[in-house]
Amino acid sequence: MAWRSRTRSLQVFDTELSADAVEWCPLPQWHNVLVCGTYQLLKTPHGAGVGSSSPSRVGRVYLFQFRQQGPLCPPLTEIQRTDTAAILDIKWCHVPVSEHPLLGMATATGELQLYRLIDTQEGSCGLEAVSSLNLGPDRLALSLDWSTGRGESCGMRVVSSDSAGCVQVLSVAEAGLTSISQWKAHDFEAWISAFSYWDTQLVYSGGDDCKLKGWDLRIGPSTPTFTSKRHSMGVCSIHSNPHREHILATGSYDEQVLLWDGRSLRQPLSESPLGGGVWRLKWHPTHEHLLLAACMHNDFHILHCQQALEGDGGACPVVASYILHNSLAYGADWSRLALGGPPPSSPCERPQWGGVRNECGGHLRIQYESPTASFDTSLEDESGRYIPENSGPSVAPPPTPAEDAPSLSCLLATCSFYDHMLHVWRWDWSPEEASVGVAEGVRGKTGMGDEAKAGSSTSRCGAE
Repeated sequence: MAWRSRTRSLQVFDTELSADAVEWCPLPQWHNVLVCGTYQLLKTPHGAGVGSSSPSRVGRVYLFQFRQQGPLCPPLTEIQRTDTAAILDIKWCHVPVSEHPLLGMATATGELQLYRLIDTQEGSCGLEAVSSLNLGPDRLALSLDWSTGRGESCGMRVVSSDSAGCVQVLSVAEAGLTSISQWKAHDFEAWISAFSYWDTQLVYSGGDDCKLKGWDLRIGPSTPTFTSKRHSMGVCSIHSNPHREHILATGSYDEQVLLWDGRSLRQPLSESPLGGGVWRLKWHPTHEHLLLAACMHNDFHILHCQQALEGDGGACPVVASYILHNSLAYGADWSRLALGGPPPSSPCERPQWGGVRNECGGHLRIQYESPTASFDTSLEDESGRYIPENSGPSVAPPPTPAEDAPSLSCLLATCSFYDHMLHVWRWDWSPEEASVGVAEGVRGKTGMGDEAKAGSSTSRCGAE
């Protein structure tokens, strides 16, 4: 018995500006709502005066609705776009605030901005600005996280980090954001900050100084509760597991994903080499062992972490990879929306149908009308695996499924930077009798632009 793992691209959207953050709404009534944030550096034209040499950064937030309306109808519909300052991170609050979903954005002007999702007169929905707070002068807000990751609204707060190496905790109320505390946490950019969802008095931060730190808000931020130098390069992703107490995932420019037990932080539970620099990590909203990773120069991967969490100490196997982006892999998120019907068949499994045609060299070209773009989808082998030309380090196969193991179908969204593309795709995973397991090693990207040739230590915005 083995697992059958299949990914299918559903739609591609050109965001025009560089895309770096994407989030599905976690609230039940709005599971079909998706936002995408963008970041664009506008360089001063050659020959401009000295006084205008400072670059400006602009952004845009897109609001989409997802509806399954048949195989030839693009499921994602843009319903609003709002020009903003450049966006570096976006997160939905996990609980409603005054009966509305609330979206937080970290921007290049050093602000945290809050938007409320409201119903419109046209019968749709839209984002409405609620409040904002500047974290400090001459800095970029780099990340934010809500304390509500387990669906608890008591003492709702936001934590944010910035390019000055500071971390700030803010309370959220009807009147908006109020700063509770701010402190210098890292020597360089504090790329990421996050709550422990099980004890929201605990905050984690990671910085370009290669350090992972913990902070207890009850005793104040004068001294971290721990400092780890286990990552060899800048720490840029942290996510607390909302289903399993004490479990923390971290990612770094050193291309490693580390899993930690918060009760013993001297050594990680496991270390998984993914390649490309791990910019974002997201635990699955309902399955405690599945972890989504955006790996900058090496695509998007889904890790199965069960054996690592049970203490075997080995690397987490990659059970699926999405390789269709052609630029830096930054934004990634799981949707809670239930997918209806089976996945589309591979061209080798049924005749081609309208809007789809086979291409030479083992590619399938899917063509939609605007607002989607045309793109190439690599075909899979008989067991549903993508086979790029280059292969990276291999990893161990996932656990053998039980005979009654349930199948799983997930909807995901990912976005990439320089090609300014948002992809919506599905992943189907089910036990299957097969002679070959479907777990894959991390695959290298082919045909990348110059940005993929740069070292993975290059920061997204610090270098700009």
